[in-house]
Formats: sequence, C-alpha cells, structure tokens
Amino acid sequence: MYRGAGATLAVLLVHPGGPFWARKDLGAWSIPKGECAAGEDPLAVARRELAEETGAQPRGAFLPLGDVVQAGGKRVSAWAVESDFDPATLVSNTFELEWPPRGGRKQMFPEVDRAAWFPPDEARDKINAGQRAFIDRLVELVGKRE
Repeated sequence: MYRGAGATLAVLLVHPGGPFWARKDLGAWSIPKGECAAGEDPLAVARRELAEETGAQPRGAFLPLGDVVQAGGKRVSAWAVESDFDPATLVSNTFELEWPPRGGRKQMFPEVDRAAWFPPDEARDKINAGQRAFIDRLVELVGKRE
C-alpha cells in the first residue's frame, strides 16, 4: 500500500513477528506477502495476504510492480494500491513455533508484529534487500506525481 505522491509519498511496510525478528530492524521489514499455490491468481493471493497480515482490504486499483527474486531464490510478485491504513489497527494471522528451540513448548506468534508508513528513502533501508526494487518501481510509477 502507498499513500500520497511526490514529496508526500509513503509506503506501508510490515515487520515479521516471532522471536527470530524481534530485535531486527534495518533490512527486516517487508511488503505483506505469502505463497501462491499452483493455479492461484497471484493478484488474488496478494489481496488475501494483505488482509491476513494487516486486516486492510483496500478497494483501489492495483498497479503491477513486477517480480523480484530474493537472495534465497524466492520469487516475489507485487502490486501497489493507493489507500490509507492506521498501523494501530493492525490485525495479523498467527503461526505456531516451538520456542525456545528444543524446549518442548509451542507458542503462537503474529506473522506480522507491526506496520508503519515510511518515505521511500527510509523504506529502502528498512525493507528486505531483495524487495528494494519494488520501492524504486513505485516511485517511478507514482512518486513524481503531485
């Protein structure tokens, strides 16, 4: 999601939940995303994942930002949609993890523990390095409009 244009452009990023990410910041944030099963429409998956990870269900036009391949080989497709969202209203799905490792006890963690709006320059620092191209593509598409 994005809001504004030109000097007021801001990008919504999410921070992964769980103990592995708790103290990580720069390079840890991401766009809301999830896996696309065979035969699924990638845009429908993107809409679903946005809703599951944030609670947001924007109704605007989704602009394709293309694909990137992250360092681990994971292909990520993205779309941008202009909408507003209050990060204080974040509602995320959860996952179960044995924590601490080999402790024999499973705990539930939010898939996303927080969301925030960032101007493009700050978003480039915060986002997973493999997804930085999405910020650049968004700026190219809408960032110069006033």
